[in-house]
Amino acid sequence: MIKKLVAEFIGTFWLVLGGCGSAVLAAAFPDVGIGLLGVSLAFGLTVVTMAYAIGHISGCHLNPAVTVGLWSGGRFPAAEVVPYIIFQVLGAIAGAFVLYLIASGQAGFSLAGGLASNGYGDHSPGNYNMVSGFMTEFVMTFMFLIVILGATHKLASPAMAGLAIGLALTLIHLISIPVTNTSVNPARSTGPAVLVGDWAMGQLWLFWVAPLLGALVAGLVYRWLSPDE
Repeated sequence: MIKKLVAEFIGTFWLVLGGCGSAVLAAAFPDVGIGLLGVSLAFGLTVVTMAYAIGHISGCHLNPAVTVGLWSGGRFPAAEVVPYIIFQVLGAIAGAFVLYLIASGQAGFSLAGGLASNGYGDHSPGNYNMVSGFMTEFVMTFMFLIVILGATHKLASPAMAGLAIGLALTLIHLISIPVTNTSVNPARSTGPAVLVGDWAMGQLWLFWVAPLLGALVAGLVYRWLSPDE
């Protein structure tokens, strides 16, 4: 069990450092910034790389919503849900802290920039309100879990699961970065929010509630769609 938990810590650390790091360090870098497309791809790549690195150890959840969705879908034991979530959150905080240490080496850096935190209203990249943010996070997480549950089904091709899941996360970011800066992952949201504090912590509730609800419903729906689980 401890090896599974450490794998989840490492994987979530990489997701936050790679995904949020691309947004903070490279998205708007002078002349060669990677932009929204690059950040979306970076998040997808963190999942693809970790899927093949630790998927055989822990299942490569990297996300409390994924853990809850897999439990809801009958694929994960209830006793392991809370330990997985704890280590995912710890990994995310560690990833955000390392990102902060790197980013703060640039003159003029300030946490007021958000460190790629998720938000709505004035803190949404496109100034979308709370309802839009909630709906986006719920629906995107729902679809993410449908892809995960389908790609990892016993009748699916196991070699392609990591790629399908990573591409799904890339697509989700392409759609929803303007709305919430894209979470679909409570741990990913918590890491930067802990360091930024203030508004990021005040709005963090949405990025736990909406993804967890979306994942819970997706697990139940996929379980109904696929009764041979």
